[in-house]
Amino acid sequence: RVIYGNVPNNGLIDNLPAGCCVELPCLVDHNGIQPTKIGSLPPHLAALMQTNINVQALTVEAAVTGKREHIYHAAMLDPHTAAELDLTQIHALVDDLIEAHGDWLPTYQ
Repeated sequence: RVIYGNVPNNGLIDNLPAGCCVELPCLVDHNGIQPTKIGSLPPHLAALMQTNINVQALTVEAAVTGKREHIYHAAMLDPHTAAELDLTQIHALVDDLIEAHGDWLPTYQ
């Protein structure tokens, strides 16, 4: 059976960073889950995906380091957020979200 799964990019898509999470067809059988090697994506699609990978990497960096500025930067680089909010609004949104969900989050400085 083939499903679409989210797996680490371990050489599956050549022009995306190693280790980032990619969604692609996976064969599921008695041997487990075997992701399908895609090769290289068209450059314009890889560039579009890289913008999301950058946001995710900054979010992970924020969680690992506890630095609030990385969350601000991730939100600023997110294409959807940046299309709707200015920098002051992005800072306020991040602060509001951290305050609302602080019990579930690490402490950010």
